[in-house]
Amino acid sequence: MFSHIMIGTNDLEKAKTFYDAVLGTLGVPPARVDGHRIFYITPTGIFSVSLPINGEPATAGNGGTIGFACTTPAQADAWHAAGVASGGTTCEDPPGVREGGQGKLYLAYLRDPDGNKLCALHRM
Repeated sequence: MFSHIMIGTNDLEKAKTFYDAVLGTLGVPPARVDGHRIFYITPTGIFSVSLPINGEPATAGNGGTIGFACTTPAQADAWHAAGVASGGTTCEDPPGVREGGQGKLYLAYLRDPDGNKLCALHRM
């Protein structure tokens, strides 16, 4: 459905360090740097982080979450640990199984260094 997702940052180097670590746990190679942006290119889409083109500060959306698919709960835990170790902060409940209308899900939530809310998700 999506070709790419792009979010903003106020510190491209810090964002690259963070996302290289968390996306590396999912098998995604380190970002390609293109001036004021970084790109993570996969067979299923592109995730990008950019300094705002208009020169204004980047801000995190309230109510938005970007979810990353994981193959196992252990991979979601590794994603979460890499994020915390690379400048992210944990949010929501601790990583674990949640039950709801979509069945059992293993979820781990973080905020990146710019405050963007992220989720690692494994469908049980």
